[in-house]
Amino acid sequence: MSYAQAVGETVRALRVVRGRWADLLLAIETPPADHWPPRQLAHTMRADDELLVEDRAPLVLREHPAPLNLGALDAGRAVERLIFDLADTLAAAVQRTDPGDPRAWLSTDPGAPDSHRAAGSRRHGLHFACVWVEGRVLDEDTAPETELDGAISAPPYEVLPLYLLHEARRTARIAEARVLRALGLDRREIPLPEPCPWCAGELTLHTSPDTPPTISCGTGPNCTAPVPLNERGLRLWAWAALPDLAAVLSENTRLAQLSTPK
Repeated sequence: MSYAQAVGETVRALRVVRGRWADLLLAIETPPADHWPPRQLAHTMRADDELLVEDRAPLVLREHPAPLNLGALDAGRAVERLIFDLADTLAAAVQRTDPGDPRAWLSTDPGAPDSHRAAGSRRHGLHFACVWVEGRVLDEDTAPETELDGAISAPPYEVLPLYLLHEARRTARIAEARVLRALGLDRREIPLPEPCPWCAGELTLHTSPDTPPTISCGTGPNCTAPVPLNERGLRLWAWAALPDLAAVLSENTRLAQLSTPK
């Protein structure tokens, strides 16, 4: 693998972790679903899914008195530890800037007089850690800097050694896989228990790390669902159409329950 490929894979994995972090936090507060919507979509189709992750304390620094999805919580805590520990390792090797520099990564300090200072940069959360690690992988701030008085100062960071780049790549990809697996967004094709409301065909949920989830009907062009055909000739509900499908399936389930003899 080339140097550029290692950098590219690491940055991509870190951005997937950051981009899906709000979904994972919502999943912790959402019971695992065994009906519609499937668990891959339950947290992302909530009405209150506008989550500002910057306002959430890191999972490893706060209590969780009643999490609704222990699997998502365990994955989140594991991912935070992976990224935080990676940042500690990179900082020890290449950071040369003063601890007062806002760009600096501060490791934990159990002897600090208050909890915020004891937590170091971990208190800023996973987003900050991912962005900081990405900066080290991209060799940002590794050139000498000019001070206000015109003096030239040493660079805040040294260039990341190759062995640490490979360690960052390995860690970031493990973290990415944990997040996607916890959300059910790794590459899968899962038949749904509910039939297509238009033709009673089999519905299949398609997930992938790189694209939003979709659902297809196995009947083919004869299905009359009001969605386009995909390249395989199947009716396909893209991400934007899934709430409409959810509404129809939920209503059908409600009507079936009402008609079931007590």
